Amino acid sequence: MAKIVRITTDRVTMLAELNETVTASKVWDALPIEAHGNTWGDEIYFGIPVHCDYENPREIVDLGDLAYWPPGNAFCIFFGRTPASHGDEIRPASAVNVFGKLLGSPEEFKSVPDGANVLIERAGSE
Repeated sequence: MAKIVRITTDRVTMLAELNETVTASKVWDALPIEAHGNTWGDEIYFGIPVHCDYENPREIVDLGDLAYWPPGNAFCIFFGRTPASHGDEIRPASAVNVFGKLLGSPEEFKSVPDGANVLIERAGSE
């Protein structure tokens, strides 16, 4: 059964689907989460009350991926290149656990400023 979350900022509201990983389950169990998002290139990230080890870590992610960064206990939304990217790749600061995917146009998050309030909540399960 797919777990759907709603990500809300003052400028963007978008659904995302979580995958079937331990990381996704831990994030789901911690919802709702509200935080001030930091931007790093075309990534928004913020600390969350989840502690998880590396699980199939990836050093390059896809557009629209949601990921967990273990060193910072951080929720990450990837909507384009980061300062660590080479060419067109999307590269986190270091390896992350990908646990979900945006269900809309990731580029909409480019309008969200650094420090914006971000709310992640359950939107249902299919």
